[in-house]
Amino acid sequence: MTATTATASTDDGSTAEDVTGARTQDAASLITGARERIDALDDRIIGLIQERMAVSSVIQESRIRSGGRRVNLSREMDVLSHYSDALGKPGTSLAMTLLELCRGRV
Repeated sequence: MTATTATASTDDGSTAEDVTGARTQDAASLITGARERIDALDDRIIGLIQERMAVSSVIQESRIRSGGRRVNLSREMDVLSHYSDALGKPGTSLAMTLLELCRGRV
């Protein structure tokens, strides 16, 4: 019994193997489904980041109006630590990017 290669064509004429890198139709189907789930997760993550940015803006505006500084460094260190504890070194990089996005314009 031998495995068959994926040969189903997509709308642009490429095969499932070309698009997914899979060598069988079963693997190509699994990869396609998983990628669709990842795309949906990415959409949710982007939405949550946008929500975080909006909430952060409210906090910054309130802090500035009360005479405080726009950025609270001790809070940012807490955020960095939280992400680092959960995700390791890449978590720190992710938190830095989130903090940069959330500082935005006030």
